[in-house]
Amino acid sequence: MEKYIVTLSVEEREQLEAIVSKGSHQSRKIINGLILLNCDVSSGRARRSTQEVSGVLHVSERKIDRVKKRFVEEGYDAALVRPPSQRIYDSKIDGELEARLIALSCSEPPEGQANWSLRLLAQRAVELEYVDSLSHETVRRALKKTKLKPWRKIGWIIPPQANAEFVAAMENVLDIYHRSYDAARPVVCMDETPRQLIRQTREPIKAAPGRLAREDYEYERCGVCNVFMASEPLAGRRLTKVTESRTKVQWAHFVQDIAQAYPDAQRITLVMDNLNTHAAAALYETFPAPQAKALWDRFEFIYTPKHGSWLNMAEIELNVMIKQCLDRRIDNIDTVRREVSAWQVRRDQLKARINWQFTTGDARIKLSRLYPTFEA
Repeated sequence: MEKYIVTLSVEEREQLEAIVSKGSHQSRKIINGLILLNCDVSSGRARRSTQEVSGVLHVSERKIDRVKKRFVEEGYDAALVRPPSQRIYDSKIDGELEARLIALSCSEPPEGQANWSLRLLAQRAVELEYVDSLSHETVRRALKKTKLKPWRKIGWIIPPQANAEFVAAMENVLDIYHRSYDAARPVVCMDETPRQLIRQTREPIKAAPGRLAREDYEYERCGVCNVFMASEPLAGRRLTKVTESRTKVQWAHFVQDIAQAYPDAQRITLVMDNLNTHAAAALYETFPAPQAKALWDRFEFIYTPKHGSWLNMAEIELNVMIKQCLDRRIDNIDTVRREVSAWQVRRDQLKARINWQFTTGDARIKLSRLYPTFEA
C-alpha cells in the first residue's frame, strides 16, 4: 500500500492543467504539476503506480515520492514549488578573505599565465595561507558580488591623462555639436570601415519554427572593401560609398561627393578622425590645384583627438549600418553596394537622427582626469 495518496480538487486540477499546457513557468513547477496530475485518484480515476509515472515522465521514483509527500503533508503550493532549504552552511568567505581575493584578482597573474582563472585564484589563496582549502566555485560567488571577471578584457581606446591637446580638440568638437541647425553651414560627420568579403562554403540552414538559422563556421575570403559614411546628425541625412580600398584618392573623391550633395551650402563643417588619409594634401594629390583649392574652400575640417574616435557621430551610424545591414557573409563588392544603398534609402526615409547630449560641461566633470591640473 502506498503511504501518500494524491487527491486533487476540481479547482486544483484545473490550475495544474493550465500550468502544464500554457504560459511560461519554471520547468520544476511543470514537472511537479505533471506528477500530481498523473498520481491523482480523485473522481474515481485509476491510480498510477510510482513506477508507471516515473517511466512516463522520465523522473526518479524518489522525486515522485517527495512531491506526493509534500502535497499530503504541506499542501498544494508546497508540492509545486520546493521550499527553500533550512540547512545553514558555514561560509569560508568573510570580509577579510573577500578583500584579499579582490586584490589578488586585480594583481598581475603568475608567470606563464595571461590572466587569472578561478582555479588559479583558489590555489593561490591556499598557497598564501589565506585559507586552508578553497574551491573555485566559492571564489566565483565571492567575485560575482563585485562583477569582477579577471579572465576577461575589453578592448578600449584609453586617452592620455592630463593632455591639453586632447581636451582642446575634444572641446572644439563638442562646441560644434552644440550649434543650431543651419542649412547654409551644415555639420557633417565622416568615418569609414573596412569590411571582409566572405563566401559561404556550405549552404546555410534557414530558420524554421522551433529552430534557429545555422551557418557553417567555415568560410572563404574573397578580398576586402571599404565603406565610407557621411552623416548629418541634425538633419537625419547620410551619404555612403563602397570602394575597393581606403586610400587618399578614395577619400578625396568621397569629399567631392559630399560637396556635390550640398550644392547650396556656403561652407560644410566636416568632423572626422585624425587619420593620415584625411588631409587637405590628398585633394591636391587627386585633383588639379585649382579644383583642389576650390573643393577645400568649401569645407572646414575638424578632427577628433587621437584616442577620441568616440566623439565622431559617424561612428554611431556605421555601427547601426553594420548591425542592420552587414552582419552577414557577403562575397562580392557589388552586393555590398546594393545592400548599403538600400539601407541608406530606408534610413533616410525614417529621418533617423542622433540625439547627442554630451557637452563640454559634462566633459569637464566626467573626464576631469584628462584635463591638466594647476596649483593654486
